Amino acid sequence: MIVSVLWPCWEWGPAGQRSLRYLTTSFAEDSVKRDTRKHRDLIVSEWYRTLWPDVELIRTGEMSFANRDMGTREGSAFGSLTSKRGDRLIIDDPHSTKTAESDAERERTVRQFQEGSLNRLNDQARSAIVVVMQRLHEKDISGAILSRKIGFEHLCLPMEFETERRCRTSIGFEDPRSYDGELLDPVRFPREIVDRDLKAFVYSWAGQYQQRPAPREGGLFKRRWFEIVGAVPAGASRVRKWDLAGTKDGGDWTVGLLMARDLASFVYIEDVVRFQGSPAEVEAAIINTAHLDRARFGMLRVGLNQDPGQAGKAQISHLTRQLQGFVVESERETGSKETRAAPLASQAEAGNVKIVAGAWNEAFFSEIEVFPAGAHDDQVDAASEALRMLSEGFNLNTYLKAYG
Repeated sequence: MIVSVLWPCWEWGPAGQRSLRYLTTSFAEDSVKRDTRKHRDLIVSEWYRTLWPDVELIRTGEMSFANRDMGTREGSAFGSLTSKRGDRLIIDDPHSTKTAESDAERERTVRQFQEGSLNRLNDQARSAIVVVMQRLHEKDISGAILSRKIGFEHLCLPMEFETERRCRTSIGFEDPRSYDGELLDPVRFPREIVDRDLKAFVYSWAGQYQQRPAPREGGLFKRRWFEIVGAVPAGASRVRKWDLAGTKDGGDWTVGLLMARDLASFVYIEDVVRFQGSPAEVEAAIINTAHLDRARFGMLRVGLNQDPGQAGKAQISHLTRQLQGFVVESERETGSKETRAAPLASQAEAGNVKIVAGAWNEAFFSEIEVFPAGAHDDQVDAASEALRMLSEGFNLNTYLKAYG
């Protein structure tokens, strides 16, 4: 209401900018029609006409209308912005809650924003784009805007205040709340209603009301489950599991996660190698890390994830040849990421998974806290598969072939 209806009425009326042209859009055409009608009905109301009689409509319609000073409002579904321009582009909920979890649909919407929206302005220096939306995924349109730092001002008002995320903007606004959990609107949403809704839907609450794509303490994993320790006890067995990124520029990371299990069956995530590199750089990192691990720990198994198809088989075959003298295990990953991660989550919740202190810790926690809604899950995949390898033990014939 404030952005899609009242703001245009204010600029045409009190602000005296009757020639401004608005291009408004949403993922659903019904939402565009709804707000267009409200804008039009307010403009022609007796109250508005009495206060600002110079705003006179000469064309009215369900999706578009115009005034005598060449000001217009044109409505369109988000995927149909081609050939249209405006002084104000208002994008209201570009993602559908039904399709935002689909990687293909979400990426298509983000690409439409990047390639078909940013150039829809009449004046690139003075016109404005405003995106109003709930967070549905770390890689939604808001996530793309924030991560790429493309010049947008960010106004974020979570239902429950979080001191570390206090919003401040360039015009001097600062969220006035003072303590964690303080409600944004206790009249409309009193504490008993907030607590009821929070219990009912964790992930949708996190996005719709807290404006973060995953719960504050994580969905499947919580940071407090993992004890940070100084070292792994003597006598532990180890695996180094590699999760290989598809391409250097694809956004994913190559991850080599070292996991140990001690004699009491506690599991330790001991080290994480994480980088974005070319195939040659990935190969060199795997080989060099294997030699360093063997120098430190002796016998250690190396796990490689195998992508489907002939190319994946060829890659694993090549890497295995380069790792002669090591126990190399490769297997195609099956099932959803959440299903594969469930055993790790169960062990972590029981207090059986510990983290060895290191510079990589924060990147690991940042990823695991938002899983499975985060932009990256390479470390979670590597940890899940490393636990499976430790739990299943190793093939004696493979060991004897590598070590005699």
